[in-house]
Amino acid sequence: MTSASPVPAGAEPLDPKPLDLKRISAISLDLDDTLWPIWPTIERAEAVLHQWLLREAPKTATLLMTPGILRELREATAKERSDLAHDLSALRRESIRTALTRAGEDPALADPAFDAFFAERQRVTLYDDALPALKWLSERYPLVAISNGNADIHKTGVGRWFRTAFNARAFGSGKPHAPIFRAAAASVGLLPKDVLHVGDDAELDVVGALNAGMQAAWLVRDERPWVHGARPQLVVPNLHALCMALEG
Repeated sequence: MTSASPVPAGAEPLDPKPLDLKRISAISLDLDDTLWPIWPTIERAEAVLHQWLLREAPKTATLLMTPGILRELREATAKERSDLAHDLSALRRESIRTALTRAGEDPALADPAFDAFFAERQRVTLYDDALPALKWLSERYPLVAISNGNADIHKTGVGRWFRTAFNARAFGSGKPHAPIFRAAAASVGLLPKDVLHVGDDAELDVVGALNAGMQAAWLVRDERPWVHGARPQLVVPNLHALCMALEG
């Protein structure tokens, strides 16, 4: 990265609390829609799941083609299994199981069906700025991943840049709740105030990190207004701009 001012074009500091570079001793990063776009990934994984079901459970495959049925099954599963609210993998697996049961096919097929989905879900396509930024950031700060999703940093190919990773399923709760942010800071021997969290979701990432005592950078790759009270110290349109802002 070349030298740049602390606030490059495209990176907007938000008063009254601008980014305090001296405090930053580590960076935590969201994954989905921060390092890669999530919906193309999910669409590919769901296509793989559908092909699997066509071969192994054709009645279920037909059922899931009914307009609105997948949303209905997910909502019913989420309501019945509120204990799994933080575990997207378990919720999807149970939704598949419910569909198999409703279609009159073996519910035990839910596990291998989910495995087919999950393997494809890890095949992400990184944003162009992700790998250069991860390399630059990891040479200067310990990096920690914090995600509510079920991506695996090693299976997605970004694990070598991170010291550790936290997700809602394994941790037991997720963003925007403070414990997962605090645990991420503690994993690299720091307090939350010493960590900058970077993510695309205004509520889960920014508000959650600020409430946990971190500084926050909001990654906005599209046009979205800020509608919350507490505001991030930095707004950037991409990860390159983040690195430029930190280089100051």
